[in-house]
Amino acid sequence: MLHINEIKKMSGVSVRTLRYYDKIELLKPASKTQGGHRLYSNTEFQKLQQIQFLKTIGFQLSEIKIMLESEEWDWSISLMKQLSYVMAEKDRLSKIEDNLRELINGIAIEGEAFRIQKIMSLYTRDSKKVLTYKQNELDIKNYEVLDRLPNMTSSDPDSLEWIALVGQLKKYIHLKYSDSRIQNIIKRMDEKRAENFGDEDAFLDKLWDIRMSPEESKKHNLYPIDQEVLDFMNNAYLHYMAKNA
Repeated sequence: MLHINEIKKMSGVSVRTLRYYDKIELLKPASKTQGGHRLYSNTEFQKLQQIQFLKTIGFQLSEIKIMLESEEWDWSISLMKQLSYVMAEKDRLSKIEDNLRELINGIAIEGEAFRIQKIMSLYTRDSKKVLTYKQNELDIKNYEVLDRLPNMTSSDPDSLEWIALVGQLKKYIHLKYSDSRIQNIIKRMDEKRAENFGDEDAFLDKLWDIRMSPEESKKHNLYPIDQEVLDFMNNAYLHYMAKNA
């Protein structure tokens, strides 16, 4: 017979948990010492290992109790249901991951102005449905260009650099368009535009028209950037183009 403390060491299950399993009649000890300490045979130890395994793949204790007690339990159906649950949970967690990335990247843009109201509005927004409204009117030569757009839910270096550049513009919005810090940011944006989007000028012009309209941006589910920042970016870019014409 194995003392409860030995079972604890062998299985990693706490004494408190083993007592709880006894209380709900999930795992009863084989016997007890004269002092009332629980004793387990190899049979109970093997059952404990089964309980741990079933917990690991997501089953609840109430389900495990029935599963291990029933000789007619349909394991195939049970495992299929559990797989469906895990896949749904995976999708749910994936959406939460996307939302968290967008919120973290949003802070990179918004800085201290990023408040709970905006966090809540972004959390209810489906960030994956970007540019789905009248997509055929966007003058795109190669639709793979959509995959190269900055993505607020992504951790890829290109997206993070775009986000950082917009964040820097907002940080220095109190400066003049001609300030060297502003113009260096715009220069890098223009370089990235050429690197990532090549000859898609017509698409980029349409995209910018959408971005500059709060109504169109919302229709296309674009990340909401303050209009003040967009206007500043536009004017700074016009200054940059005029200077480098």
